[in-house]
Amino acid sequence: MECTNKKSIRVVYGDYTLGVHGEGYDYIFSYSQGGLESIVKNGYEWLYRCPKPTFWRALTDNDRGSKFHIQSGSWLAADMFIDFKDVEVIMDGVSQGKPVAPGNNKYGADVYADNVIVKYIYETITTPATTVEVSYDIAVNGKITVDVLYKGAKGLPELPVFGLRFIMPTLADKYMYEGLSGETYPDRMTGAVKGVYEINNLSLTPYLVPQECGMRMDTDWLEVTRHTSLNNSRKDSSAQILRIEKNENTFAFSCLPYTASEIENATHHEELPPARRTVLCVYGAVRGVGGIDSWGSDVEEAYHINAEEDIHFSFTIC
Repeated sequence: MECTNKKSIRVVYGDYTLGVHGEGYDYIFSYSQGGLESIVKNGYEWLYRCPKPTFWRALTDNDRGSKFHIQSGSWLAADMFIDFKDVEVIMDGVSQGKPVAPGNNKYGADVYADNVIVKYIYETITTPATTVEVSYDIAVNGKITVDVLYKGAKGLPELPVFGLRFIMPTLADKYMYEGLSGETYPDRMTGAVKGVYEINNLSLTPYLVPQECGMRMDTDWLEVTRHTSLNNSRKDSSAQILRIEKNENTFAFSCLPYTASEIENATHHEELPPARRTVLCVYGAVRGVGGIDSWGSDVEEAYHINAEEDIHFSFTIC
């Protein structure tokens, strides 16, 4: 771990943060905020808030008709507020626990490693409570393998979705992905065609009432393109790309200008706030949308998400 190999990862210990640096990348992990606080690639910032587990999607007309929100509304609160419980740092296979001051003063200014893993544990505010573990595994080349594990608990209502939410500082110009064409859901995939697609408009699907939209299932990779920044000193306005790739299994995602709660609060499109950020959610589980009718029929059983069972998914940030 104590080496001077400049091809290794340089680790900087702060009082409440851990800096991870290498050629073309700089990451900051926060112990106080409870998450990955900054992703800088080639001098360009990709995070506005720490990524956090997400459990809620904006209600659809079918959700309201079947009173799904009455059954599972506790997941809306869990989506908005989650309790960060613990963090563990592992360097080259050796656990360092939570290296905060003054204990981390033993490390010098130049600490290098070939592999760094930072694990966060969150607890939901549901009754009963359960936990989510999010692990970031950083390789020397800057790739981050993200591993997300939800622990099922008996007595919890069905989940709308389960994933990890990233909020970016400015609105994306476009995104490109390899997956299914159009807006797809577990029970709305049959007519989709596998291919590579480019989306240049992040606006919501123009349903009469703003609601869940924009889901893309069965995705192999995704590239989000932005050129704007909150850094007024930045002179380079060239397009920057953040790429996410599947690991073993494909993933689902949505890339919209609003969070689920912002969409939920609007009954008309003009009530939505100005589109200023990019909200990218990468999902490991998605509930179907139904559509048998809008007056009470539930989603078919095969497309429910059982919150009493564990859910695991993984992807790589390139």
